Amino acid sequence: MKFLSLVWSNLKRKKLRTSLTVLSILVAFLLYGFLACIKAAFNSGVNMADADRLVTRHKVSIIQSIPSSYESRITKVPGVTLVAPQSWFGGIYQNDSKNFFATIAVEPESFLAMYPEFDLPAEQKAEWLKVRHGAIVGEVTLKRFGWKIGDTIPLTAPIWGEPKGKTHWEFQIVGVYTSQRKGADLTSFYFRYDFFDEARERGKGEIGWFGIRVADKDKAASISKTIDEEFANSAYETKTEPEGAMMAGFAEQLGDIGTIMFAVVSAVFFTILLVAGNTMTQSVRERTEELGVLKAMGFTNGLVLMLVLLESCVIALLGGLIGLGIAWAIGVGGSPAPSVLPVFFLPQKDLIIGACMALALGLVAGALPAIQAMRLQIAVALRRNG
Repeated sequence: MKFLSLVWSNLKRKKLRTSLTVLSILVAFLLYGFLACIKAAFNSGVNMADADRLVTRHKVSIIQSIPSSYESRITKVPGVTLVAPQSWFGGIYQNDSKNFFATIAVEPESFLAMYPEFDLPAEQKAEWLKVRHGAIVGEVTLKRFGWKIGDTIPLTAPIWGEPKGKTHWEFQIVGVYTSQRKGADLTSFYFRYDFFDEARERGKGEIGWFGIRVADKDKAASISKTIDEEFANSAYETKTEPEGAMMAGFAEQLGDIGTIMFAVVSAVFFTILLVAGNTMTQSVRERTEELGVLKAMGFTNGLVLMLVLLESCVIALLGGLIGLGIAWAIGVGGSPAPSVLPVFFLPQKDLIIGACMALALGLVAGALPAIQAMRLQIAVALRRNG
């Protein structure tokens, strides 16, 4: 640590070159952090899924409905402890497509029991059970639109149309849900299925999918098979799968985010490696005579190697950590597009990986010039500019 002042003095020698190198590394790590946030957003449903939760939907696609009467038959399957019917609504606030967010019709008691990660005060739950057109909303969406409990929210539904004689659906906010689990979706809007089924003009008696909880997660596969066999060869055959698998299927429909992220980050970091390596090579070349003087003063080859590597690592860590810090701050500030990415944060794992990558970048970029500096002979170095 006693040589840090010497390293810092060398970095300040060419302030513009050092600043531009740090800035280029900062941008690269900001991009890495931003892509990590997007990856976390697409995988949030998978990460939140519990092993004892299944989803039963239409065999062809989740877009197609299945009879709500299936609930009683699924409940009787051995090993099933809870069934929660749900239907996608697709509501739009103020008839503006920019005001889109997840809106889902649910059965309140079974829904809250199925997803204990959502926290809803007891008095608000009681109000939800009492008010048929009541709805609960995540705190992110509540803040986004400046709503408050008691407000009446008008929504239009491209899928279901409007109730007979009305131009839009109206729901009263009776509760706001939160969550202590990192990555939980706090942007959705849930309302009662019984109100929805009674008011809609088509699709009555149908449901989008059933959330299912099983007593023993190790028997989830056999229970899934039993449920699907129950409805085999019917007009509405089903597909039952783990909740995490269904969420992963959603994410895969948009592309392999992990592979895309790896390809983009690899290309950017290879370029940054060349930039940082060139900076260090130029710096060492310009200080050849000074390095010779240091060796003449007693600095060992190992110490010279360490000084050059330390200089390279300081540049990489400075740019890398600032870039990661900005990406983290953006995530803390909330999603820039909540209707598309309801969850948006930089996971701690990716933050640590990013810091390790910055250190590795410094070591790799500085390795060649450090070895050249280590191998310098005192006489040759002192004669270089003589």
